[in-house]
Amino acid sequence: MHGKLYVEKYKKAIQTRDVFTLWGILQLLRMYPAKVHDLDCDDRPVISKERFQGSNAPTPPLLRYCSDQWNLDIVFPDWSFWGWAEINIKAWKHVLKEIKEGNEKTKWKDRVPYAYWKGNPFVTPTRKDLMKCNVTEKDDWNTHLYIQDWDQESSQGYKKSNLGDQCTHRYVI
Repeated sequence: MHGKLYVEKYKKAIQTRDVFTLWGILQLLRMYPAKVHDLDCDDRPVISKERFQGSNAPTPPLLRYCSDQWNLDIVFPDWSFWGWAEINIKAWKHVLKEIKEGNEKTKWKDRVPYAYWKGNPFVTPTRKDLMKCNVTEKDDWNTHLYIQDWDQESSQGYKKSNLGDQCTHRYVI
């Protein structure tokens, strides 16, 4: 309230994700003093549209990492992806340099003419639905979708998660 940050931990965060989230929230407070609403730093949305439909009660603004068409949570950035040591994500200036270098390795006309996505589909129903659009023997939606298993990636030395190496497709989801 009034440009101040009050933190209450309800459960342990994944690795140091909470540290980066707090850093991001502090940036928001610095840029928009007294204008940042309540935040709940978790992946899954909680403010159901159904609960507030037809109600005169004001919808509480709640910022979270994810939302979908059934909920009213407001998505805000996951700042941990601008540097998260435990999952080998480097600081943004290094990632940007790697992406630019990766982008120059393959000419546009030589890239796979498919959309590319890699992530954890198990955090929201919309991501699970996205996986239905992957190439199969029966259907070809011009998408290559990959599940990112961070535990496996960690045990194998993060060889398949470098964003600079993912500039092989024409489109990114």
